[in-house]
Amino acid sequence: MPSRRIAIQTLAACAVIAAAAAGPAAAQAQTKLKWAHVYETSEPFHKYSVWAGEEIKKRTNGKYEITVFPASTLGKEADINQGLTLGTVDIVLTGASFAGRSYTPLAITYFPFIFRDAEHQLKFATSDVFKELAKGYDEKTGNHITALNYYGARHVTSSANRPVAKPEDMKGLKIRVPDAPAYLAFPRALGANATPIAFAEVYLALQNGTVDAQENPLPTIEAKKFYEVQKNISLTGHIVDSLLTIVSGNLWSRLSADEKKIFTEVMQEAAEKTGREIIASEARLVEEFKKRGNNVITVDKNAFREAVLKNTKPTDHGYRQQDYDRIIAIK
Repeated sequence: MPSRRIAIQTLAACAVIAAAAAGPAAAQAQTKLKWAHVYETSEPFHKYSVWAGEEIKKRTNGKYEITVFPASTLGKEADINQGLTLGTVDIVLTGASFAGRSYTPLAITYFPFIFRDAEHQLKFATSDVFKELAKGYDEKTGNHITALNYYGARHVTSSANRPVAKPEDMKGLKIRVPDAPAYLAFPRALGANATPIAFAEVYLALQNGTVDAQENPLPTIEAKKFYEVQKNISLTGHIVDSLLTIVSGNLWSRLSADEKKIFTEVMQEAAEKTGREIIASEARLVEEFKKRGNNVITVDKNAFREAVLKNTKPTDHGYRQQDYDRIIAIK
């Protein structure tokens, strides 16, 4: 009996020594997180989500292991937003239009022509008005917005027989928009027939003629190969779009103050890298599409803006006029 007791004590001591030698990293590595988005692996949104996951792992000494799920593998955009609450995802990269379903004022950024250009939006990302809107979303949902990513200026593409050169050309146009209310103001104000279709289904809808047109930034038109099934690309720039990096309330509440700082800093760095790459690709893609045989149409944006504002205003869509005025005033 004494020898058996000594053997058990020895084994227990060895286990304690082994655990100590392994250090906290061994236990920490068990914290696995899911990061979801709907974009292709070829796009900067995915590349820098992966970068952020690796950087967070590095800066937390291996405590958090983040796997990024691209291209709607964990569901459509509405699904992954719901997943933050259901606990099926921990982090998402999503449009404010979808996050705005939970807190409408957040989607004010989708009101047509609210931003002059990319730099205007990037200034908005560090402004008091954005911080207040993000706080409102956080308080309403329990989730936490860590960063705003520049997504690109949205342009209309259309089939060969429906070129869009002036506002009147939008009348009766059957155009796909994302399945979120924020995208409806532009087409409806110009008399188009807006048809919500999930992102993963757009190419087929264009190919088989379910819709005549769609609208997205140039890098997305390239990544999703919409240019293959749309002859015309009209540079309307009607929405300067963005994505939000959002951490689930369940995860955010478990992070220490230092970890929250790491997650925020890394996600904001990833957003900055993403935005700069998108801006660079927008600059080169106009000529590339022309070389591929697409009809790239330069439109009078002021004419489109005036036509939209004649028919709709922010408050028609549940947005606050004061938010609109403050964003317009950012210089």
